[in-house]
Amino acid sequence: MTPPGPPILFDANRRALRLARSRRLFAQADFLHRRAAENAVASLEATLRDFPVVVDLSAQPRVFAATLAASPACDRVGPPLTLVPSATPGSAPLDLEPGSVDLIVSLMSLHWSNDLPGALAQIRRALKPDGLFLGTLLGAGTLRELRAALTEAELAERGGAQARVSPFADGYDGAGLLQRAGFALPVTDVDRVTVTYPDLPALIRDLRGMGETNQLAGPIRPLSRGVIGRAAVAYSEGHADDQGRLPATFEIVNLSGWAPSDSQPRPLARGSATTRLADALGVIEHGRRK
Repeated sequence: MTPPGPPILFDANRRALRLARSRRLFAQADFLHRRAAENAVASLEATLRDFPVVVDLSAQPRVFAATLAASPACDRVGPPLTLVPSATPGSAPLDLEPGSVDLIVSLMSLHWSNDLPGALAQIRRALKPDGLFLGTLLGAGTLRELRAALTEAELAERGGAQARVSPFADGYDGAGLLQRAGFALPVTDVDRVTVTYPDLPALIRDLRGMGETNQLAGPIRPLSRGVIGRAAVAYSEGHADDQGRLPATFEIVNLSGWAPSDSQPRPLARGSATTRLADALGVIEHGRRK
């Protein structure tokens, strides 16, 4: 009997539609994607090796390529091949030959994957030995203010609330997810960004421009004017600053990992050290037991 697959959290067709609709507004709402691309390119600038074969799995194509073109690292990195962003690995198979790519970049896309561990495993298999993966996804603290305001408003207006904001992954689980997928030398960090808006509609416009509005699977009950009005009040009363602007928190989780290779450094076996730490530091130990 075939074991059941991961639960379907996100609707791939809905995702493709949201991304297609975002193209017209993206230039006015690209700040998170530009920041993610800048983080990825900074990592490449600090990595002194060549990456001839590059694949870009990012949600919004061309942002990474444009940022890379303005960096000295572009001389060491081949032109990125962009795959269809709606075919997120973990929601659809990744159409890449095993061991064929030197560098895979996925910016602001993997948080919509139905199987994040599986998506990372697919990416690792596509990399050549000692190939590099650089990824960013939105973390658990993203849009916490909006989530709270919508839930409060819908409970008050309808007596029940539907999920409206994606259940983003905890950024502190990143290194563990990379290790589970078979990556070596995993590194993860969380970049928190707070953006302020004059009102709730301005925030919604940016989310639409990014392609980051609701992509959860299943029927979506439209928000009524009453719910939206209550949400705006709840957001303002609970979070507005002294100027009346509404803060929106975004967590950008940066991931990096290497496909395993015999050339990579490995930790020494326990007990194999030939020099005591105290001797190396030039200090005297007191009360050391024999």
